[in-house]
Amino acid sequence: MTIKKILIANRGEIACRVIKTAKKMGIQTVAVYSDADRDALHVKMADEAVHIGPAPSNQSYIVIEKILEAIRKTGADAVHPGYGFLSENAVFADALANEGITFVGPPVGAIQAMGDKITSKKLAAEAGVSTVPGHMGLIEDADEAVKISDQIGYPVMIKASAGGGGKGMRIAWNAEEAREGFQSSRNEAKNSFGDDRIFIEKFVTEPRHIEIQVLGDKHGTVLYLGERECSIQRRNQKVIEEAPSPFLDEATRKAMGEQAVALAKAVGYHSAGTVEFIVDGKQNKFYFLEMNTRLQVEHPVTELITGLDLVEQMIRVASGEKLSFGQADVKLNGWAIESRLYAEDPYRNFLPSIGRLTRYRPPVEGKEDDGTVVRNDTGVYEGGEISMYYDPMIAKLCTWAPDRLTAIDAMSKALDNFEVEGIGHNLPFLSAVMQQERFRSGKLTTAYIAEEFKDGFTGVAPDEKAARKLAAIAAVINQTLQDRAVQISGTIGNHPRKVGRDWVVALAGHSFPVTVGTGTDGTTIAFADDGKCSVTGGWLPGQSHTVFHVDGEAVGVKINLAGAAIRLRWRGMDVMARVRSPRVAALAKLMPEKLPPDTSRMLLCPMPGVITSVAVNEGDQVEAGQALATVEAMKMENILKAEKRSVVKKVAVKAGQSLAVDELIMEFE
Repeated sequence: MTIKKILIANRGEIACRVIKTAKKMGIQTVAVYSDADRDALHVKMADEAVHIGPAPSNQSYIVIEKILEAIRKTGADAVHPGYGFLSENAVFADALANEGITFVGPPVGAIQAMGDKITSKKLAAEAGVSTVPGHMGLIEDADEAVKISDQIGYPVMIKASAGGGGKGMRIAWNAEEAREGFQSSRNEAKNSFGDDRIFIEKFVTEPRHIEIQVLGDKHGTVLYLGERECSIQRRNQKVIEEAPSPFLDEATRKAMGEQAVALAKAVGYHSAGTVEFIVDGKQNKFYFLEMNTRLQVEHPVTELITGLDLVEQMIRVASGEKLSFGQADVKLNGWAIESRLYAEDPYRNFLPSIGRLTRYRPPVEGKEDDGTVVRNDTGVYEGGEISMYYDPMIAKLCTWAPDRLTAIDAMSKALDNFEVEGIGHNLPFLSAVMQQERFRSGKLTTAYIAEEFKDGFTGVAPDEKAARKLAAIAAVINQTLQDRAVQISGTIGNHPRKVGRDWVVALAGHSFPVTVGTGTDGTTIAFADDGKCSVTGGWLPGQSHTVFHVDGEAVGVKINLAGAAIRLRWRGMDVMARVRSPRVAALAKLMPEKLPPDTSRMLLCPMPGVITSVAVNEGDQVEAGQALATVEAMKMENILKAEKRSVVKKVAVKAGQSLAVDELIMEFE
C-alpha cells in the first residue's frame, strides 16, 4: 500500500512538522484550519487547505465529521493526527477505517486500552509493568475524592482518565486541595476531552518523569528507542526535555525499555508511541504512569540522538512496511535538549499571553562550526497572531552535541539568538534554567521549577561579572549613538559638538564610571577601578539583536532603546542601562524615584481570558487563600485566590465575560 496524500488533522508546529516529512517522501499534504488559523503557517505550507469551522476546537479540529468531509473533498487517502485533538480518539480512528482511510497512528484497540488511564494501569500490571499505588475506580464527587485521598495518603495526584498535556491534573497535599483539585480537574477534562472521569493515585516525592519511546510495525516487531528526561515541568506541562536522561544507567534503561515493549505488545501496538514512567529518585524505582499511543511533543530529541525520522517511520508502518532495523541497531549518539517556547509570561506566574508577533526571528537551523546542531520546530511566523483558543506553545527549540554540557551551552547560545517581541514569552526563563548549577549537574525532579523559583520568576539579577559585561556593551552602544549624533549637519551657536569619552553606566543597582577608548581589536572600556575589557560588535541603531564579543566571549544580547535608557536582555537578565556624563550622573542621584500606582486593593485579570465563575459577592468577607474567581485561557482553568483577609467592595465582572490583561475583576475595602 502506498500513501499518496495525507491530511493532517491538526494545526501549529506539529502540522508543519508532518508536512515537512511528507514532502520529503513525495507525499501530497492537506491542511485543515479554523477561522483563527486562516493565515497560519501550516496552511501556507500544505499543498491544499480546507476550512473546517469556527475558532474553538470543539467546533472545528475535534469535530470528526468535519475532518471526514475534508478528506472526502480532497481525496486524501491517509490521515496523520499529530498529537492532542483527535490523535488518541478511537471513534475517529474507527471512522477512518470505515471510510477506507489509512490512519497514520496506533490501532483502535491500543487507543482504547491505553487512552483510558484507569484501564491502562490494570493492563500494565497484568503485563508485568511496575505501577503506582492508587484508586483505579471512577470517582463520583468531591466528597469521595477526599475520602479516597485520605486513604491513599497525601500527597496525591488527581488525574483525568482521558487527560494529556497537563490538562485535568492536580497535586493535592491536603483534603481541601483534594476537593478543589477534583472539581477543577473534572472541569478541565470535560472542556478539553469531553470526558470528565477522574482517578487518584499516590504522588511520588522527588520524582523524575522519564519516558521510553517505542516503535512498532504491523508485523509484531516492537522496539524501544531510548528514553527522554521530562522532569522540568510546570503545572504538569513539560517545559524542557532531554535525551538521554542524566539519571539512568544502562541496566535501568534496558529494564524500562523491555517493560515498555512488553506493554506495547500486550495491546497489539504499532506506530510511534511513548510509555511514561515516574522514577523515584531516592530509591531508583520506576512506576508506569501512562502510555501515549500517539507521537509526543518532545519526539525531536529522540530523533536527534538516534538519527531516525519518527514521522517517516509512522508513515511507513501505516503503509504496512516492516521496520528495517532491529533493537541491536538502535544506538544513542550524543545528547539533545529541547526547550519549549511558550506564549506565557514568566514574570506574571507564566500566565498565557496573546497578540501579534511583531518580531519572530529564530536562530539559524543546522550544524554549527563547533559541530553542534540547532533545530527549531515551529508553527508561527513574524506578523502572525497567537490565539487564545489553542495551546500556547510557539516553538520547540532543540540543540544536539556530543555531550550534555555542550548541548546545554549550545541551547544557551540559541536562546540568546532567538528574538520574540509583541507578546509575553518564556525565553528569559528558559535561559535562566540553562545557567543553573542544579540543572547543569542533572539533579532534576518534577518539582524543579517550584523548588528553584519558590516566589515565581523575577528574572536573573546580574552578578558583578555579568553586570560589567553589560555595562561595557551599554557604553559601546551609547558611544555609537553619540558619535552618530555629531555627524548630523548643522551646529549650535557655530560651535561643533564634541563627544566625551568619560561616562557613568548605571544598571541593576551597579554604577560603573568608565572611559571609552579605541583599540586595535575594537573598543576598549576602562573601568575606574583599573579593570579593562575589549568589546567588538557591529551594532547600529535599529538592530534589536547583536552578538558582541567581550574579551573574546560571545554575548548575544537583545537591545531596545527606551528613551534615555538602553534595555539589554541576556541569559534571563533584563536590565535598563543608563549611560550618563559624570555631571548628569551626580545630578541623577538627587532625583526622587517614581513609584508605580497602588493596585494592592484590586484583583486584576492576570491574563486574557474568560471569567467562568465568580465565587464571592460585594460585601463578603474573604480569607487568605479563598477562591475569588476563575479565569479560563488556552484551555486551562486558573483559580484566583485572596492574598489576605479583606472585604469585597466591588465586583466588576460576571461569568462569561471576556477580559484583557489587567482589567479590573474586583476591589476590596
